[in-house]
Amino acid sequence: MIRDPDLLDQLLDTISRFVRERLIPNEARLAEEDAVPPELLEEMKAMGLFGLSIPEEYGGLGLTLEEEALVAMAIGQTSPAFRSIFGTNNGIGAQGILIDGTPEQKARYVPRLATGELLSAFCLTEPDSGSDAASLRTTAVRDGDHYVLNGTKRFITNGPHADVFTVMARTDPHHKGAGGISAFIVEGDTPGLKRGPADKKMGQKGAHTCDIIFEDCRVPAENVIGGKEGQGFKTAMKVLDRGRLHISAVCVGVAERLVEESLHYAIERKQFGVPLAEHQLIQAMLADSKTEAYAGRTMVLDAARRKDAGEDVSTLASCCKLFCAEMVGRVADRAVQVHGGAGYIAEYAVERFYRDVRLFRIYEGTTQIQQLVIARNMVREVT
Repeated sequence: MIRDPDLLDQLLDTISRFVRERLIPNEARLAEEDAVPPELLEEMKAMGLFGLSIPEEYGGLGLTLEEEALVAMAIGQTSPAFRSIFGTNNGIGAQGILIDGTPEQKARYVPRLATGELLSAFCLTEPDSGSDAASLRTTAVRDGDHYVLNGTKRFITNGPHADVFTVMARTDPHHKGAGGISAFIVEGDTPGLKRGPADKKMGQKGAHTCDIIFEDCRVPAENVIGGKEGQGFKTAMKVLDRGRLHISAVCVGVAERLVEESLHYAIERKQFGVPLAEHQLIQAMLADSKTEAYAGRTMVLDAARRKDAGEDVSTLASCCKLFCAEMVGRVADRAVQVHGGAGYIAEYAVERFYRDVRLFRIYEGTTQIQQLVIARNMVREVT
């Protein structure tokens, strides 16, 4: 749902210009330094990017999901690591508190997440529980007016720097499934919270992850999200539809950037005396990538509009995540192929994007998890 087309156009134009003039020229620096340049981080905060999906009453921009998807597509035109640093504040870092948090929790944390004063992280995955998130082993034992957390979380985006964590932990040791899990807000300087070394990853340099270790970490009981045990896994699932559609939109933006890179290279580079773009097999790859990127854009915007209209889009969100994450991988592969040997050289953006996009098929639920969600929902609807 787009509420004010003119205001949205102004926002998209501002963000597109920021991407084009500030972020794209700094992509190589981001990868080389493995960090978002501090001045760009401050510009992101000033533009309100940390509060895109946070309601205006808490200091955010309050975008609808369709508006957010269009912004994500614009941001997707550059290195995914630029988006990653503020994406969690808009998604799983804030949405759980917004959806299920108490009024006090919302008032204390959400406004500072919206401005970027606080950087957030979401702690669900563990060394022995990834896709099977309901089997997590991190424990939270009540001790007076506190809970004592013990366990390890793995691959936590923003982990090295986050000021506040949303942590899923098992409060009922006798309930082995999702119903025994509760969600906690844990501040980054809480004694007993330790950060492992930053992970060395295949791609997405500048987007940092690490282990988060809890060793007798005492968390106030008032920090249970919603003030009620046993709701944590449900809270996590509630934010996934928006998160999966957001990532799908980013995939579309990256795919469109790769199509543009491939097209320009094919027009400028000559083989056998003519531009690559005049060779039919190159044209076929360009056409396939353009078509798939367009299909992804259409899917995401349709699902976002339905979500804004109040429909249950769990199946559609997984359809988008499944298609778009796989699609951008194919587009990146073709982009390297169109560039030939140059596509394997770090001087060209497609080499970096080829590595960066591989992660999209894994986080926010792997491709295989999306397949299971889609199929199970289909069966459930007719039985």
